[in-house]
Amino acid sequence: MNFSLNSSYSNYDSFIMANFNLNINGKNTQIDVDPSTPMLWVLRDHLNLVGTKYGCGISQCGTCTIHLGDVAVRSCQLPVSVVGNQKITTIEGLSEHGDHPVQQAWLEHDVPQCGYCQAGQIMNAAAFLKHNENPTDEQIDAAMNGNICRCGTYTRIKKAIRTAANSENA
Repeated sequence: MNFSLNSSYSNYDSFIMANFNLNINGKNTQIDVDPSTPMLWVLRDHLNLVGTKYGCGISQCGTCTIHLGDVAVRSCQLPVSVVGNQKITTIEGLSEHGDHPVQQAWLEHDVPQCGYCQAGQIMNAAAFLKHNENPTDEQIDAAMNGNICRCGTYTRIKKAIRTAANSENA
């Protein structure tokens, strides 16, 4: 048998792996991946945290939203190499029993239909409410702009965010 390297595989730099120590949902995790790997795929493919969904892959739909510290970010375009020591929270880590005020408000207002975008919607709303405890409707609209719901439950999303903002635990 004759084996030869295809010219597309001759650049070994694209196969360099690195070890990263991450704090995800309050737990320290060590992962060995390519530094350019988006956090979405680290979470889903390497850590089996599949609550964060793939939507568009270009940071335009919000389906893949996670928290980096207290800030909502799109994980599909966030390379693992830029996370550093910042804490990452996914939908699985938002609350142990699904009782975060935003999650409770989502249930109260029957927000989900297909449910695909809901983890990203909830994560974005939770981060927003950490920084704005008494938002106006205009502020809610601005904060949630870019989180796309294919089913069009925007009115219920806004009502749920208002309810969560008014809860004692938000």
